[in-house]
Amino acid sequence: MIYTLNSARILGVFALPSLAALAGVSLAGGLPADTVVGPTCAGTAGVFLGTSGDTLMTWQVSKKELLSQTVEHIDIKQHNVVPMVEAMQSMAFSARDLGRAADIYDRMVRDTECGIILCLAGSLISAGLKQVIIDLVRHRMVDAICSTGANIVDQDFFEALGFRHYMAAERLKSGMDDGMLRDHAIDRIYDTLIDEDELRICDETVKKIADALPPRPYSSREIIHEMGKHLETNAKCDSIIQACYEMKVPIFCPAFSDCSAGLGIVAHYHERKGQAKTSFDSAKDFYELTQIKLANPSTGLLMIGGGVPKNFAQDIVVAADILLASEGNHEYPAMHKYAIQITIADVRDGALSSSTLKEASSWGKVDTAYEQMVYSEATLALPLIAGYAYHKKGWEARTAKEFASLYSETPESVG
Repeated sequence: MIYTLNSARILGVFALPSLAALAGVSLAGGLPADTVVGPTCAGTAGVFLGTSGDTLMTWQVSKKELLSQTVEHIDIKQHNVVPMVEAMQSMAFSARDLGRAADIYDRMVRDTECGIILCLAGSLISAGLKQVIIDLVRHRMVDAICSTGANIVDQDFFEALGFRHYMAAERLKSGMDDGMLRDHAIDRIYDTLIDEDELRICDETVKKIADALPPRPYSSREIIHEMGKHLETNAKCDSIIQACYEMKVPIFCPAFSDCSAGLGIVAHYHERKGQAKTSFDSAKDFYELTQIKLANPSTGLLMIGGGVPKNFAQDIVVAADILLASEGNHEYPAMHKYAIQITIADVRDGALSSSTLKEASSWGKVDTAYEQMVYSEATLALPLIAGYAYHKKGWEARTAKEFASLYSETPESVG
């Protein structure tokens, strides 16, 4: 957006010590006579650049410069947040809600009969939460994952292949440079950048994995299991997929086509016109996830965001009831005993993502004794909730559920 100041066009706000520091802007010969130079608002360091004509002074910067500072993943093992979270439990508003959620998660971990399902929606791995989730898996604090495909494939598998996410310069958040980013084949997630050329390699890797499988419909869990097998010999760093593969924690992505996996399968389909193909079976996803509820009646949910992962994980209670009813008389399955949701969604729009856990109780999905909504952005709340439970060490008495062992099908590669 261009604003007008003294009949001149403002091109941007630069938090830089001087004009000479502007990357790619040559000041040799001086500035045009109608250029406006002034302080930024609120006293922040920087300048406005603008001209009264139609010619815009563009920011010239290389792809290498744009992709120079990596997003780093926070390590909850290095930060004992227990005293701070316990102090927050005696505060008010969102602090007290978060403190109660941390206590519920600690109870969930200490309940050795409870199967813990982690739900992931939103851009979480690219934001620096990968190591948090890896630690929860490796310390038996998560028994199954239900996620968007983007978190698992485009972000986690992507990084496991050796690629990274990058911090965007502050001015890029305005969106005025997105055309320039596109010219550089750089994708933007708010303040985070991804190399599109590297994402294409991720797509191609998924295609190769699909190519090597016997052609038939697969659940997302089966495909991700094969991705974990691929990482046994090809991983460049630790990942959620590899941790889950080793710990026998199944991962489900019910909307699997909506990510790099889908792009890889599209290429697989296109190449095999008229031939048998590997495909995704969403119904099988739902059936396999429901098997967890049937095999382990006591369950709890830790939900980051909402959407499809939240709905699928909640619905396994109803699905279990339908399956049990088909076999004769039975009692209604136990609702999820524990439930936490971290979200910034507004309940007033009636959407699933924003529906409260108390509302879910009316559908027979979530018990209300140990439920807590936390209205917070995930990068703030999850490290505190997860870090609290980790440092309380309830996981030390917990054995791995190994729910991946519930599924007997293990497709073999064909070459």
